[in-house]
Amino acid sequence: MSATPETYDAIVLGAGGAGLMCAAMAGQRGRRVLVIDHADQAGKKILISGGGRCNFTNIHTAPDRYLSANPHFAKSALGRYTPQDFLALVERHGIAWHEKTLGQLFCDQSARQIVAMLLAECEAGGVAIRLGHAITAVTHADGRYSVTHGGRTATAPALVIATGGPSIPKIGATAFAYDLARQFGLKVVEPRPALVPLTLGGEDLLFRSLSGVSTEVVARHGKTAFREAALLTHRGLSGPAILQISSYWRHGEAIALDFLPDQAPGWLTEAKRGKPRATLTQSLRGHLPDRLADALAERLALPGDLGNIPDRKLQDAERRLSAWSFTPNGTEGFAKAEVTIGGISTAGLSSQTMEARHLPGLYAIGEAVDVTGWLGGYNFQWAWASGWVAAQFL
Repeated sequence: MSATPETYDAIVLGAGGAGLMCAAMAGQRGRRVLVIDHADQAGKKILISGGGRCNFTNIHTAPDRYLSANPHFAKSALGRYTPQDFLALVERHGIAWHEKTLGQLFCDQSARQIVAMLLAECEAGGVAIRLGHAITAVTHADGRYSVTHGGRTATAPALVIATGGPSIPKIGATAFAYDLARQFGLKVVEPRPALVPLTLGGEDLLFRSLSGVSTEVVARHGKTAFREAALLTHRGLSGPAILQISSYWRHGEAIALDFLPDQAPGWLTEAKRGKPRATLTQSLRGHLPDRLADALAERLALPGDLGNIPDRKLQDAERRLSAWSFTPNGTEGFAKAEVTIGGISTAGLSSQTMEARHLPGLYAIGEAVDVTGWLGGYNFQWAWASGWVAAQFL
């Protein structure tokens, strides 16, 4: 260990999206900044996102698309650093992009361009970045934070926790942020997997035979609904609609899928009038993948021609198809979760600065904090916004 600690204005723990953004902006404000990460590569989550093209923001970003114990906390940061602000940065670096569905913005070429952009911004701010350095101790005394890493010690009056949550451990994600937060007296809201496939058991296991079948649905939980694709898997349910609703689901609760969101009430009785000799299976095959149509028709158990089925039974079938209930027995866990819901409690942080209320100089940003966005670029926008805000006060 070096005898004399290195001194900085701020130390950022974590070289992910939030940490790099914060470090770059603080460095460009004239602060001497050090970034430390145990991973051997910066921005690992960025690199694997969006199929390697990075869904870097969403033009429809709004506070109501984020989950938190305090639904108002994210408003300040999101209002001060917008998708348009980040897009201007992307364009300044000459990165070509395109909009996919639902306001999602992606790189035309590679997520590596976003990481390269953030590293270039850090370089412009004179930021020191140390990768592959495990942090062995973090302490606070006399108004300074000391971080021991790789046999060296660095100190600064400001420390930023930007080490994310435990989702996707294969890229090195851990619960380090929560341990550190608790060490410094911050509370942690129970972390759980979010944007994650749901697993099924019991009677719902019959749908496992449909593994690989995808169809557009409306997934509902309580008053929350998402219309996107659902994918049936050998373990349960996945696809964008399911990942979205998973953030709202709790163990023991049911979700409902509308398999025919474009069909108006009464469509089956109309089909009966128009084609009385058609079967329910044939009618469903006109709107759904064949294997799914066959499985649903089998479960509804209305054999024979539509003309011979009472309207009341067809109406019951319609209702079930529009709100087919599943009670998942779990999720595929942090290993498959895109993000973490919960985290460092916002009750102990200032929404204006991201600084701990009771301990000057301690900040928490990004996924480490109890703010979780919808699927589709929202979590990256929170990373950029929370990182930018903290940087203004370092």
